[in-house]
Amino acid sequence: MKSNRSVPRATVIPELVYPDVRRAVAFLTEVFGFAERLQIGEDHRSQLTLGDGALLVADVFGDRRAPRVGDPVSQSVMVRVDDARAHCERARSHGATILAEPTDYPYGERQYTAADPFGHRWTFTESIADVDPADWGGTLLAP
Repeated sequence: MKSNRSVPRATVIPELVYPDVRRAVAFLTEVFGFAERLQIGEDHRSQLTLGDGALLVADVFGDRRAPRVGDPVSQSVMVRVDDARAHCERARSHGATILAEPTDYPYGERQYTAADPFGHRWTFTESIADVDPADWGGTLLAP
């Protein structure tokens, strides 16, 4: 894959629409720990990174619409973190709405779910064990 400094290196890059890009960037960096990589215009778009992942924050424009709090959930972004409990407490202390507390799952992950003030859902996951998918009902199709 050819490199381009104008686009994050991640293979999959979610693009989330927010009614106020600068407020969204401030929240996502302060509360969830993202880093702003590139700002495009005053309030048009921003590229954020976290580890080897990336996220585009886009403004409302044309047919792009931000979710509204209370709308049915059609997507959630999952983010790997080193310590889900500590991450959850940081998010809570900065005003994030915690929808599900950190919980250990049989597939070897500890996860919690939060909502940002703009209606997007986030699941943060920490690997706590290397579990064979067959142990919990999964079927591994590719390594």
